[in-house]
Amino acid sequence: MGDNMGKILELKNVTKDYKIGKKAKFRALTDVDLTFEKGELVSILGESGSGKSTLMNLIGGLDSDFSGSIKIEGKDIHKYKEKELDKYRKNKIGFIFQSFNLIQHLSIIDNVAIAMTLSNVTKKERIKRAEEVLIELGLKDHLHKKPNQLSGGQKQRVAIARALMNDPEIIIADEPTGALDSETSNQILKIIEEIAKKGKLIIIVTHSEKVSSISTRVVRISDGRITKDERLKEKYKYISAEEGVSKAKQNLSIFSAMKISLNNMKEKLTRNILVSIGASIGIMSIIIMLSIGQGVENYIIEEMNEKVNPLVIEVNMPSENKEENPMVAMMGEPVYFEEENIEELESLENVKALEKGFSITVPTGKVVYEEKAISTQAIYTISSAIVDSEISHGERPNENGVVISSYIAKNISDDFDSLIGKEIEVTFQYGEKLISEKTTIAAIFEETGIGMNDNIGYIYATYQELEKMLQKYNIDISPSVIYLVSDTEDNASIIKEEVKSLGYSGSMQELMINIFMDMLDVITYVLAAIAGISLFVSSIMILVVLYISVVERTKEIGILKAIGARRKDIKRIFTTEAFLIGVAGGVIGVGFATLLSFVINQIVNNLFGSELVAYVPIYMVFGIAVSVIISIVSGLAPAAKAAKLDPIESLRHE
Repeated sequence: MGDNMGKILELKNVTKDYKIGKKAKFRALTDVDLTFEKGELVSILGESGSGKSTLMNLIGGLDSDFSGSIKIEGKDIHKYKEKELDKYRKNKIGFIFQSFNLIQHLSIIDNVAIAMTLSNVTKKERIKRAEEVLIELGLKDHLHKKPNQLSGGQKQRVAIARALMNDPEIIIADEPTGALDSETSNQILKIIEEIAKKGKLIIIVTHSEKVSSISTRVVRISDGRITKDERLKEKYKYISAEEGVSKAKQNLSIFSAMKISLNNMKEKLTRNILVSIGASIGIMSIIIMLSIGQGVENYIIEEMNEKVNPLVIEVNMPSENKEENPMVAMMGEPVYFEEENIEELESLENVKALEKGFSITVPTGKVVYEEKAISTQAIYTISSAIVDSEISHGERPNENGVVISSYIAKNISDDFDSLIGKEIEVTFQYGEKLISEKTTIAAIFEETGIGMNDNIGYIYATYQELEKMLQKYNIDISPSVIYLVSDTEDNASIIKEEVKSLGYSGSMQELMINIFMDMLDVITYVLAAIAGISLFVSSIMILVVLYISVVERTKEIGILKAIGARRKDIKRIFTTEAFLIGVAGGVIGVGFATLLSFVINQIVNNLFGSELVAYVPIYMVFGIAVSVIISIVSGLAPAAKAAKLDPIESLRHE
């Protein structure tokens, strides 16, 4: 067996039964004993139903359900695991089929090279090898044609070339001239004979005496038994190839699977494009919903930043009743800051300045200018939180003077500039005391901030001005609000978190916005989930399409398995196809979402001067990722079905 001219294949007591019912069996082969050597050209001769095709399937590793032993170079393939059997078909066996079994949508060179594609050989190496074999078989001018462009004899030469690609030691030819005319048959038989002269073991399964006449040996089979084993001439001497084919790598790579999948998808291009578009609708809907939510959030934040200085953090004392809702607490009686609270806040890192604040609700308050009296509802302290853009006329006071709201100003005079520096009297009730003080107008405030009302009068004074005003009536005040000024916007966020960790509250405005943002997030995710229902529909569509693809390509799967494709390889091809559909659906969905976002923003911008849909790259990546995941999950079941197909039954499928 270590000799090049020794036994390569040995069958002992090989018996094969087929189940034809729950209990009944049909015996196709009975106690077959055969030995084959390199350099032999053996014809297995018998009529239809004699068992010769069954014998071919067993030797070729297409069927491993038998009793007895089939040894290849001394190793019993009956004991092979599925992975080892795939490797055996890939490296040791080359099949030549009567019906050629070429993959119709692949070119001739790709049909031949696919045997090496399954072995993960580099593209350059497998194309070079395929060209060499095809040129040797006289197909130099047909490398890039499709099978339907060739004659029967040319197709069979392609099948022979594919069988030779991995330099197998055994070639099994199933009725290789059965579909050919006499002249073409002679040419094919001559090619097979030339291959045998190189020392390969060639086993021809046939019922033709003419085919068997070129053999070195004829084995006759009838009713599943060997009836005669006759040597016609000496076997050919084994000639070692000058350069063997590399068989080190045995896995179908992701890139090779992707190329096979792309070729398959090109054949049903319109269908796959429609499936991808169907899948893209759900992706587009989800991206749009998330982007609208983000756009609204961005708009609110931008508006807030325009009205409120982003460097300033408003701090309120927590409610004395810890169980009370923060918003209810803020709307009730204020809790005042003690000196120790002020020192604690002032000592925080990155705090550039601390400003005290105070507010008084004065339902019966009024501003008197000359002989005009205008009602005012509240007096606030002005702080750095109010941006300069909110002051339309004049300048914010340093200590003396007040800022009046535009409502008060327009009830006094149409000429706002003329009011700056003018004296007014402010009158309001504080507790049991009636306060009445004269001051000057330093500036006019435009009431456009969030929560402001331009039909109500407000007065803004510095903390020092208000404190001085009330001290005249023996009233001492403590700050009800503190404003911390940060050195940078990033540090403002850090300070805000530190303030919360110390147990203080933020501003009412911030609380309301956070509540609104939370509601917006919930609504956005609910709408995105509703849009996601279409993803479920698209996943079913992908599932159905891939199942149809498995049925359509059953024979192709049989061919791939016959030339050594593992279950894992078949799964990888179909899973890769699902992946490509997912990528295409995701990319199309992102494209549609981008286009729709542009259209919506143009319309909203023309109507309201702002953009509604935010372009967020992470949403685009998320959309593609979701599309790919759903497609792959949808493709798992069809891929598993394809991998489990029986190679013999698949090859018979039309």
